[in-house]
Amino acid sequence: MKIGFIGLGLIGGSIARAVRHFYPDAEIIACSRTRASVEQAVRDGIVSRIPDGIDEDFSDCDYIFLCAPVTSNAAYLKQLKPLIGPSCIVTDVGSTKSDIHAQVTKLGMEANFIGGHPMAGSEKTGYANSKRILIENAYYVITPAAQVPPDAVERYRNFVESLKALPLVLDYRTHDYVTAGVSHLPHIIASSLVNLVRDSDTKDGIMKLIAAGGFKDITRIASSSPEMWEQICMTNRENISSILRDYIESLLRIRQQLDDAEAGAVYQLFETSRDYRNSLPEKGSGPIQRIYEIYCDMVDEVGGIATLATILASNQISLKNIGIVHSREFIEAVLRIEFYDEQAMKQAADILRKYRYVIYER
Repeated sequence: MKIGFIGLGLIGGSIARAVRHFYPDAEIIACSRTRASVEQAVRDGIVSRIPDGIDEDFSDCDYIFLCAPVTSNAAYLKQLKPLIGPSCIVTDVGSTKSDIHAQVTKLGMEANFIGGHPMAGSEKTGYANSKRILIENAYYVITPAAQVPPDAVERYRNFVESLKALPLVLDYRTHDYVTAGVSHLPHIIASSLVNLVRDSDTKDGIMKLIAAGGFKDITRIASSSPEMWEQICMTNRENISSILRDYIESLLRIRQQLDDAEAGAVYQLFETSRDYRNSLPEKGSGPIQRIYEIYCDMVDEVGGIATLATILASNQISLKNIGIVHSREFIEAVLRIEFYDEQAMKQAADILRKYRYVIYER
């Protein structure tokens, strides 16, 4: 298998790492505007070699991933068109699909293009922050162009699944509408909320000083790349504007309910949102595996985590993951402990309570 990457940032780097892990004999070539990133990828053993540019070296690739900024990928399509063979699949990882599908149609490349959007990421950017497991158990939306053979779509779906992602085939128009609501609008809300607090803060910065918990949780994504999100918003303007209009109307209703002291309506706001939020896939519905986890208040003292881990180990309980949660709805210094199954989770909670740990189960 030969795979080409154009651009090697957070997402491209993470996919390349996953390919190298699951297909160790694959030939991976990559070029990027930031040459230092691909040079590091070569040193890491992820990329096989670096072409001089977008040239004949890409002509015999099975897959070519466009991982550059959204507005740059159209230019790369033009360069690739005379190079690729009939069996090559060109794909992308952009958060919006309508613009690139329009370019694909304009260039007559519909038989070779399958759009892609791994629904994973981080507020951090660049190859240095890429991780093989970034796309693991994350939905990976696939948007085939109209003329791609069905067997090619199935092969690509299987390939994505082999990287431990969860492939989901959608029409590209549906993708852009859905992501406007669950991805793009939240970034606008987070950023506008941060700016609101900045502009509304007291002269001595008390809001900034005490901002924690819920505020940090819902504004974490405001730390993402401004360049990337400008391009995403500009390439999905209509859908975002439509969803944003509905959101503004809902905020106006809530403000009116507060002004009119409608306690029941305010209660219903929190009740319905809680119930829907608790039904999301991370709680075990859908194809994403359920997470077996507990939270434990920790005293800030040397050896605290080691003591807890020793208690569980002495009871033959294996830990899948463990770490400090920095912002959440509880109190300071909480430890998140993840287990492999429900029985281990319940057993651990019972044992730790006997040692007078305060345990939260979610």
